[in-house]
Amino acid sequence: MSALTGTGRLIRLALRRERAIAPWWVLLIVALALIMVNYITTRMGTHALKVEYTETISRNAFLYALGGGTVEPRLEVLATWRSGGFLYVFSAFAAVMSVIRHTRGEEDGGRAELVGSAAVGRRAPLTAAILVAAGVSAACGLAVAVVLIGIGFEPVGSLAYAAAVAAAGWVFGGIAAVAAQLARNARTATMIGLSVLAVSYVMRYAGDATGQHYLISLSPIGWSHLVRPYQDERWWMLGLSILAGIALLAVAYRLRDRRDLGAGILPERLGPAGTTRLRGPISIAWRLHRSLLVAWAAGVAFFAAAGAGLSPFVRDLLARPSVVTDGIITMLGMPAAAIGGYSWYLILILAYVVALYPVLMTLRLREEETSGRAEAVQATPLTRLRWAGGHLVVAGFGTAALMAVAGLVFGTLFSVLVGDLSTDLPRFLTGSLSMVPAAWCVGAVCVLAYGLLPRAGTAICWIAWILTAASGQVVGPLYGLWGGSPLEPFHYIPNPFGGQPFNVGPQAALLIITAILLYGGLLTLRRRDFGR
Repeated sequence: MSALTGTGRLIRLALRRERAIAPWWVLLIVALALIMVNYITTRMGTHALKVEYTETISRNAFLYALGGGTVEPRLEVLATWRSGGFLYVFSAFAAVMSVIRHTRGEEDGGRAELVGSAAVGRRAPLTAAILVAAGVSAACGLAVAVVLIGIGFEPVGSLAYAAAVAAAGWVFGGIAAVAAQLARNARTATMIGLSVLAVSYVMRYAGDATGQHYLISLSPIGWSHLVRPYQDERWWMLGLSILAGIALLAVAYRLRDRRDLGAGILPERLGPAGTTRLRGPISIAWRLHRSLLVAWAAGVAFFAAAGAGLSPFVRDLLARPSVVTDGIITMLGMPAAAIGGYSWYLILILAYVVALYPVLMTLRLREEETSGRAEAVQATPLTRLRWAGGHLVVAGFGTAALMAVAGLVFGTLFSVLVGDLSTDLPRFLTGSLSMVPAAWCVGAVCVLAYGLLPRAGTAICWIAWILTAASGQVVGPLYGLWGGSPLEPFHYIPNPFGGQPFNVGPQAALLIITAILLYGGLLTLRRRDFGR
């Protein structure tokens, strides 16, 4: 029997599972591409405005690095410059999640062992997962090309843009395939894949911001930027992405052949033979979540430090009046000298990212339930509500701790670089903590979905977070809503540098809404059948 026997059937099985997920990724990526086109068209309707916008970007490293690559005063170049940074990352993110879901996720759930008992080759599951992820990435890119050509963009440039989107997914599909062989479980594999994605983005951003172009060349995300659609179309850069994906797939095959089903290449750390500390639901939840919380804290601290390091660039931007700068000042409603108010926007972005943490913790509840581990725990005197409550307490305090880390690190470095330690650090710290109720509210929506609709809960959780982040940091700013859309909770968190007196009303209202949602979720969890 060949090592690839059964690949076709596994592809059909994976596509059947992806039919409820992949269309949303395609829709999201196409929508972002069109939103950017519409933004450039409405905000910079004349060639003079496009030229001034381009000159402002070229003079400021902070703005220049947001899109990456050379920007020209043409609609198609400006639109893809603004959207490319999002589309490449989302394509890569979707590929990572897809590959791990159909490889390591299948092994964790025991389904891979069941499939392996049939006439299926050893390499067939991994091959099927890679091909499906590559197909989803290609579908995202093709949909973007069709839409852009349909609105009148140049076909060659549109196809190059589509290929760059697909190439990002192909490379990170290979990275996820390697991570699935290294890690013992899907959670660790996902962390490895997304960590590589984050590092790649930072390298690309740093390369564009500092002019160290070798950093862009070393970043898999940077390779897609270097394709330069609608400019000189460097098609050979796609070859680099394809070769890297093939090499990663070869490494993944080699690692797959060396490990047992359900095991990982990286050695496992043995736990203690016994412990007296697991005496309640909170201690059990802390034991399960502490390593992930530490990893999140390290990531938040890193990106907060990187964001604070951009403060001098923001200061230089504000010192050079332009149409772009005046528009930002008007939309934020801040005085031009208040650099803290603009740096606060970076903290707000971190807050949207941290809001993903309670979402993942809620998804962990579902994972514990479906795997049977939660049922085993509840065979003890630990009740269902106490079990869920322990996880929620750890998730709530973990979210607050992450925002505190963001405020401390960002505030300290900002104060050292451009501010005052005695005044700016307390503002950033208290302002960061004021966002915690908004993040809790997003998590509470997920708890309600988990308790009420457990099978659809995973999709609802992801949709809730994506809509919150998109309406607050993508759609909102494009149309002047820099504080977020009124439909998402972060919209009601005031800017501590805005000069307005502190008001606990928004936070109190969000806490009440959070409590109601949590009560509804726990009540429905208590009444429904467990494990269904």
